[in-house]
Amino acid sequence: MRIGETNELTVSRFTDNGAYLIDADDNEVLLPNKYVPKGAEISDELEVFLYKDSEDRLIATTLHPFIKLNGFAYLKIKDVGMFGAFADWGLEKDLLIPFKEQRFRLEMDRFYLVCLCLDEATNRLYGTTKTMKHLQRCEVEYDPSEAIDVLICDATELGQKVIVDDRFDGMIYHSDILSPLKPGQRRKAYVYNTRPDGKLDLRMEPPGRARIEDSSGRILELLQRKGSLTIGDKSHPDVIREAVGMSKKTFKQAIGNLYKQRLIRIEKEKITLLKPKD
Repeated sequence: MRIGETNELTVSRFTDNGAYLIDADDNEVLLPNKYVPKGAEISDELEVFLYKDSEDRLIATTLHPFIKLNGFAYLKIKDVGMFGAFADWGLEKDLLIPFKEQRFRLEMDRFYLVCLCLDEATNRLYGTTKTMKHLQRCEVEYDPSEAIDVLICDATELGQKVIVDDRFDGMIYHSDILSPLKPGQRRKAYVYNTRPDGKLDLRMEPPGRARIEDSSGRILELLQRKGSLTIGDKSHPDVIREAVGMSKKTFKQAIGNLYKQRLIRIEKEKITLLKPKD
C-alpha cells in the first residue's frame, strides 16, 4: 500500500465502521462508512487515497487531495500552531508543515507553494515550502510539439517560474507569455530548450505548423460561439493578446489558415465566421 498516493484496492469485508480494503499482499486498510460508495460489494475494486488520520492510523478515502506524494500545489494555511502551520489539502485532517520545513514563517489565509513528503521513519506525510531541493534535474527529452502540464509559480524579472510534470524546474519568459498567469494555475506549455543545469525553457504555443493548427482551432471555437470577433489583422498586438491569448504573428497565421479554408471573412478590425451558404 502506497501512502500519499491513489491505490486500487479490493473490498474484503464490511464492519460497523466501514469497509476493509486489501491489496495484492492482503494488507488491510479501513475505508470509513462515509466514503464507502453506495452499492459497494465484496470483491469490488475501489480507487482510494491513503494517509494517516488524527489518531495516526492508516486510513483510506475516496476524496481527492489537492496534492499527492512528491507533488506540488499552492495550499492555503488554515492555522498556525506550536508544531508548525496547517494547510488545507482537501482532506479532513489538515496537512502539517513543520517549522523546520518552512523557508519563512507562514501566515494564516495565505497560499504557498508546497511539496508533499513522506517521513519514512514514522510513515507520516508532511508538507514543505523548501521546494527547490525536491525538484529534479531534467534528463527527459521532450517533444517540442507535445503539450505538457505545468504548475505556474512565482514571477521573476525574466518571466514566470513553472514546475513541469511535478518534477522539473522551468521558466516561461515574458516574451512568451500570451495571457495573464497566476501562481497555482495548471496550464499547458511546450518545452523548447533544456539548459545545461537541467532546467527547462517553455513557451505557451506549439512550434511551427502545430502552432498554427492549434491557434486556428482556438479561434474557430471562439467564432462558433460568438459568430464574430472585433479584432483583425490590423488590430494592436495587445488587443489581440487580450482577446485570444496569442501573439499577433500567430493570430495572422491562424486566420490566414482559416481564410484559405473559406471558413472566415477578414476585415481590418473584425473576423466573421462564414455560414455554409456564404
